[in-house]
Amino acid sequence: MPRYAKMIAEGMQKKRHEVAIWAPKPFFYNLPFKAIKKWLSYIDQFILFPLFVKIKLFTESKDTIFVFADQALGPWVPLVRKRPHVIHCHDFLALESALGLVPENPTSFTGKVYQKFIQKGFSKGNHFISVSQKTQIDLTNYHLGKIMSSNVCYNGLNRIFERLDQYQSRKIMGDYLHMNLSGGYIMHIGGNQFYKNRIGVLEIYEQFRLNHAVSIPLLMIGANPPDKLLKKYRDSKFNEDIHFVLNLGDEFINQAYSGATCLLFPSIDEGFGWPIAESMASGCIVITTNTAPMSEVNGDANNFSIPRKSSEIPVIEWAEICAKNVAKVVNLPENEREKIVQIGLESAKRFDQTNSLDQIESIYCHIISTSSI
Repeated sequence: MPRYAKMIAEGMQKKRHEVAIWAPKPFFYNLPFKAIKKWLSYIDQFILFPLFVKIKLFTESKDTIFVFADQALGPWVPLVRKRPHVIHCHDFLALESALGLVPENPTSFTGKVYQKFIQKGFSKGNHFISVSQKTQIDLTNYHLGKIMSSNVCYNGLNRIFERLDQYQSRKIMGDYLHMNLSGGYIMHIGGNQFYKNRIGVLEIYEQFRLNHAVSIPLLMIGANPPDKLLKKYRDSKFNEDIHFVLNLGDEFINQAYSGATCLLFPSIDEGFGWPIAESMASGCIVITTNTAPMSEVNGDANNFSIPRKSSEIPVIEWAEICAKNVAKVVNLPENEREKIVQIGLESAKRFDQTNSLDQIESIYCHIISTSSI
């Protein structure tokens, strides 16, 4: 969330609003007691920081709006609940896991206690901005009090993504990775969070290669693969064509999307789904899950949706269904591909950062004006 908070802060400053960022300072945490550093940090967060906020509130104007960049900051919401405030909501996956609603991600006892603490805190809030309609619905379900205002404001792409020449992009990526990508490649990008379903990507790719006579590499762009994912990779009959691309610089991401035959993004869940928006803006066809928010972000470009992975469908059957859509995209005639790319480019216009910041500013101003009545 630091990047999201920075985007809002810089955006509001450019609009000539005065911005200050308040956050706990590591005072007790810096003391030389390594064995209890975690507990010392709690003193900084839950004792010192609230005192700091209460003191600062005496000097703050009534026209100040207090912005929480993530609902996970809920424990501090009660400090300003009587002041103009707004809470940005991204996803409720951690809370859902703590409530036992996500069997793929079991939560420890202390984790459950902390998530309830967060829920109790953000439920003291009155005004909310969600990054998707799905997140807005989740907010309504998990908020324990009364919501005065709830708006949806899609994320704005925080750097330029545009359609680049596909063949030039493939050459640039191929030269960088020292491989031949002239025939295209399937791409996935993401971290190792359970909901990213990186193992599912390999399962789909395995079935695609087994059942369709097309040899095309898979680029797994993102974090260093954990042991479970590495085992799946080593066991694959096609591991020579599976490539983990680590620490890819921002300057190559747009090239990677533009050169890809498709983005394979079978997430179990998301708060928003940045790669979907980035991919469409780069002229890349997206294959993603047919449930919100993935389907919501993909919008009119949702030609090749795939079912959500669950225990209700055997893994091989699920992967075979998904692989059929991969094959359809890989074998698209050029004229049909171009039509879908154009739909995606148009759909991606919803995620313009300037428009997003304008909408956020308007909401902030409305909250301030109505709070003073």
